[in-house]
Amino acid sequence: MLESRLVKRLRAGWVVPVASAPLRDGVVAVEGGRVAWLGPSGEGPAGEDVDLGPGVLLPGFVNAHTHLELSHLAGAVGPAPFVPWVRSLIAARAGETPESVRAAARMAMAAAAASGTAAVGDVSNALLHLEDLSQSRLRAVVFHELIGWDPARAEEALRWSRERLAELAELQGVEVRRAAHAPYSCSPRLLSLMAAAGGPAAIHLAESAAETRFLADGGGEFATFLGERGLGHVVFAGGARSPVEHAEACGILHAGLLIAHGVQTDAADHALLARRGVHVALCPRSNLALGNGLPPLPALLAAGVRLCLGTDSLASSPSLDLLAEAVELHRAFPAVDPAILVRAATAGGAEALGLAYHGRIGPGARAAFAYVAAERPPSEPLAHVLSGASATGLFYD
Repeated sequence: MLESRLVKRLRAGWVVPVASAPLRDGVVAVEGGRVAWLGPSGEGPAGEDVDLGPGVLLPGFVNAHTHLELSHLAGAVGPAPFVPWVRSLIAARAGETPESVRAAARMAMAAAAASGTAAVGDVSNALLHLEDLSQSRLRAVVFHELIGWDPARAEEALRWSRERLAELAELQGVEVRRAAHAPYSCSPRLLSLMAAAGGPAAIHLAESAAETRFLADGGGEFATFLGERGLGHVVFAGGARSPVEHAEACGILHAGLLIAHGVQTDAADHALLARRGVHVALCPRSNLALGNGLPPLPALLAAGVRLCLGTDSLASSPSLDLLAEAVELHRAFPAVDPAILVRAATAGGAEALGLAYHGRIGPGARAAFAYVAAERPPSEPLAHVLSGASATGLFYD
């Protein structure tokens, strides 16, 4: 939609601000790309009326964990047990070109925005698509992911990352932060160095049973995989009770850290994650596709862990539709209050990424929304949002 300083009054059967209770027959006034006012129909500033219909208007979704640069692999890497899938992913990436990566990433950005996503936490190795991302509808925090299992090369990897991030400091519309890939691909030495430098900002953690086994005793499928990659000379005895415990021992669990997945976790892990102020991005459809199971949502909530949602990449998930992740969790855990899942898909992701103007509808917030249509105003708006109906992205900036 065209940018305008004129006030537009968006009316819907329900408005879900997230930070406050849903508002029946609500109006959101927007001006200059921001929310100027929120309240009941018949009140508020004058302006051009836009009647969206009897459905539910929400803040634009925040996809806290995805990999846009893998979008060209949609359908190319089939669901499989996790470690064989990793092998297939690496093999498939060997044939990628900058053009194929960027073209598919642009299509994925557009599809995500069309389904109601307003912001993303995007994990990238090559950083080929950042200019396209900066010009898209999506606001983004990009996590530049380091990989390095050989501890002898840890200092070199961190030095290279510093240089790369300095080159990108002037890029408008995209913030780039340093991240670690995973505890089976980043040596304890590299993780410790990153911790000393104030990071990492994000990491894949506790995703699979193979990861848990490797960190426990140094064996299993990931030991074989690293040997295949020419890293069998690196001695790693394991000894961690869990991936979360391993991360704590490396010093990387800090307030604001964003971990993806958190499937292989227990009560002790949940208490530690909550105490450290870590955010956990749940990606249930990817977890199910790769045979890793679902995250223990009720236990995470009971411990007070900060939760958000992600889609992961199109190499492991059928789409970048974030609402579909919330719907999947609602189906799996129907006793969980729908308000919790809606918050995870909006404000939870905004908090995890540090995006102050996203994840809520209120004065000053970005005028980017998700709208879930309905034939008549639903009696329970949040339940309707999680009913399986699709969302449409609405942008007034």
